[in-house]
Amino acid sequence: MVEKIPQHRHCSRCGKAHLGEDRFCSDDCRATSGDSLKKKKRQLLILYAITVAVLIIALFFLG
Repeated sequence: MVEKIPQHRHCSRCGKAHLGEDRFCSDDCRATSGDSLKKKKRQLLILYAITVAVLIIALFFLG
C-alpha cells in the first residue's frame, strides 16, 4: 500500500516542508528572510549602478 504525503508547503527561506498556510516554517526564518531580501535588493542596485557607469564610460571613450 502506498502511503500518501499530507498536503504541505515549503518554507520560502530554507525550503523545509511544513504544514499550514504560512510562507515560513518558523519565526526565525521569517525574521532572517527580511534581512536577506534587503541584501539582495542592495546587490541588485549596485549591479545596476555599475552597469550604467560602464555604459557611460564606454560612450565617452567611443564618442
